[in-house]
Amino acid sequence: MPTLASFRRLCLLALCTVFLAGCGQPKPSFKNVDISGASGFGKDFALLDPAGKTRTMADFKGKVVLMFFGYTHCPDVCPTTMVELKQVMEQMGPDADKVQVLFITVDPERDTAQLMGQYVPAFDKRFLGLRPADEAALKKVAQDFKVYYAKVPGTSPLNYTMDHSAGSYVFDQNGQLRLFIRHGQGPEPIAHDLKALMS
Repeated sequence: MPTLASFRRLCLLALCTVFLAGCGQPKPSFKNVDISGASGFGKDFALLDPAGKTRTMADFKGKVVLMFFGYTHCPDVCPTTMVELKQVMEQMGPDADKVQVLFITVDPERDTAQLMGQYVPAFDKRFLGLRPADEAALKKVAQDFKVYYAKVPGTSPLNYTMDHSAGSYVFDQNGQLRLFIRHGQGPEPIAHDLKALMS
């Protein structure tokens, strides 16, 4: 039969266990949508950089990756998003070097490797443009990341626009999908969340 002293020690041990269980790393507080652990989303990709090299998520291990789908001929959403992301990098200061922004085209027909190599780093030299090798690769990456895109005919075969999703995805330093970034909110909430992921 346990003594009163041993019972007290047992209770104290139980209380310490409960207390220490709540002392883990606090969960970051995000201003955007936390989709950590979401199933059915793309975990990886195989896309071409402007030099023709195939890039995957493994190439960016150790960095927070922000992925945006758009196209270089976009008249509004894409350039404003890229300017916003440039402002995010400015707000982050030295921590910006721990972030990789990826611009993935949904219009590889017009967005050649040369054009991607000029357009994307014009906003920030650290930004990287990626393109699918063909239509099948575009369909796959769009399906994997639940991205909508559709060609809207214009006045000539090459004068068309692309409807497309406007949000962005953020992956942590281990390549895990963590956040969905809403379009048009300004740089501060994005910079806040990227820093939170790094802490």
